[in-house]
Amino acid sequence: MKIGELAKKAKVNIDTIRYYERRGLLSKPRRSSSGYRIYSEADAKRLLFIIHAKSLGFTLEEIKVLLSLRAGESNCDEVRQIARNKAGEIASRVQSLLRMQYVLLELAEQCEQKDKGDLCPILNAMEKDHE
Repeated sequence: MKIGELAKKAKVNIDTIRYYERRGLLSKPRRSSSGYRIYSEADAKRLLFIIHAKSLGFTLEEIKVLLSLRAGESNCDEVRQIARNKAGEIASRVQSLLRMQYVLLELAEQCEQKDKGDLCPILNAMEKDHE
């Protein structure tokens, strides 16, 4: 299949496929006599793996590791540890986002209770954080 067909199948932009090739996540495809990139079903399967791993929060470098484990004798213990590490990172980000949400809601509450002449508590708090 040509690059446009692969992009449509994977629901990504053509430039994404080219980028993954440059980063070494996808192999350089063979070329037709007229120079078009030709991809196999194995390439499509690999691209879908990359997209799914990315949707789970893995970085491209982490995906390279997963792809290498997938290509060789996959060590389930190693893959499990990678997944647990990623889940831990996500949990930390969730906690950070929840803290930010709490602060913003508190500031919004203060904003509702302020006097007309006072500075907006939200803007005031942001100024103080940068001083």
